Formats: sequence, C-alpha cells, structure tokens
Amino acid sequence: MTAAPAERSEYPPYGDYEADCPARMGVDLFGNSWLPVIVYMLREGPLRHSDLLTAIGGISQKMLTQTLRRMEQMTLVRRRRYAEAPPRVEYELTEAGRDLLQPIYALGAWVDPARGRRDHRDVRRPAGLTRPGRPQVPIG
Repeated sequence: MTAAPAERSEYPPYGDYEADCPARMGVDLFGNSWLPVIVYMLREGPLRHSDLLTAIGGISQKMLTQTLRRMEQMTLVRRRRYAEAPPRVEYELTEAGRDLLQPIYALGAWVDPARGRRDHRDVRRPAGLTRPGRPQVPIG
C-alpha cells in the first residue's frame, strides 16, 4: 500500500527557514518566554516597571529590563518618561505590540481545549523544563 501524497501547504514558500523567514521570526519572537507574557500584561494599558514585575511574578528585575529594552528596539512597546519627582516611566504597547495579542489569544484558545482533554488536572512541568527561581506551577 502506498502512502497518500502530502497535501501542499497554502502558505507561501519562504525558503529553508532563512533568517528573514516570517515563520522563523515568529518562533524566535515567541521563543523568548517573557515577551508574550509582557505583551499580555500590557494589553489593557500602560504599566510601570515595578507593576509589571509584581504582576508577572517569577521574572527577575534584570530579565524584565532586558526584555523591555528588546521589545522597545523591536517597536513592540513604547517607553514614556514623565517629568515628575520622583521620575515615572511607563511602558505601553505600540500598534505592532497590540498586533501580537491575536496570536497570543490563538495560542491560549489552542491550549485551553487541549487542557480539557486530559484525565488529570494537576499536571506539573517536568523538572528539566523549569528554570531556577521559577516556581513549578500546575498547568492543568
């Protein structure tokens, strides 16, 4: 018996996952575990660095600062400084940053039904997938 030929993709060809391939760029973007979390946290409006640090939990101040700087360079967030005493800085999503919410919501919609298909609800990440300083939390 011969296997059926694979269906052709409706997606345009981008080469062999080259540096400018949109799929590769998307995977690289979402490969930074904190970037989508920060985008999601900023979905309702601007937040200060300390508010993000508290709301996210498990992220170091250094990692948050590095990720916000990277996001600013990528024009995903805008950093606003206010001439106040003490100084106040807020971060907000740009239009490009808000555009990332759709794939984040789509991932959430994909994960949620998958979670419901499991027989057990207290699934924990394998020890090798956790990072030092990050709590191991139920995902089910």
